[in-house]
Amino acid sequence: MRHSQSSPTSLRVGLRLAAVALLLCVTPSASHTSARVIKAYAARQCAGHAHGQQTQTQERESFTRTVASYEPPDVTLVDMNGASVRLASALKYDGPVLLQFIFTTCPTVCPVMSGTFSAAQEKLGADLARVRMISISIDPEQDTPERLREYARRFKAGRQWLFLTGDLDQIVAVQKSFDAYRGNKMRHEPLTFLRAAHGNTWVRLDGLMSATQLVAEYRRLTSQ
Repeated sequence: MRHSQSSPTSLRVGLRLAAVALLLCVTPSASHTSARVIKAYAARQCAGHAHGQQTQTQERESFTRTVASYEPPDVTLVDMNGASVRLASALKYDGPVLLQFIFTTCPTVCPVMSGTFSAAQEKLGADLARVRMISISIDPEQDTPERLREYARRFKAGRQWLFLTGDLDQIVAVQKSFDAYRGNKMRHEPLTFLRAAHGNTWVRLDGLMSATQLVAEYRRLTSQ
């Protein structure tokens, strides 16, 4: 009997599904929203794989897209090296900005979201040099600069990727300004925010996505 050899794409899909399945198995306390989003994401990946190798353009969107204006508060946060960072200064960036809210002990959507940022670094190619990526912890009481450094290493974060923590009240204020606050960290939703340049409106992506889809959204935004 001949055994077919798995392609690199098949292996990647299999590993992705295994990771998602593991997250679902070990997180009985996850919010209904997070679990539902991850299950839907896994189901879509299974469906796509069952129909053979999908091309990048055939990936089904597992997120919604809206355009919005936000006014983040002028708060001072702390980066993974312990340095003070004014959020207004971090966001006052001439190039594209990609932003997410995460926390390092998150057992559900955060590893998927951060994994998407991580993989997008390579897919952005030369554009990576002009992009700023920001991950803001919504669990600042646990996420010290040291924890953020370890998290950044885990996801192979480049120099363009900032990790911020700070005072809880300030973090809540930032979440509220992006309409991302859901009361506590276990109820947070997978959100990614993109902006082409300082002063522009934001594109809000609700849901999980692959790195390919994220980069496609980035290129769509910056080509306008």
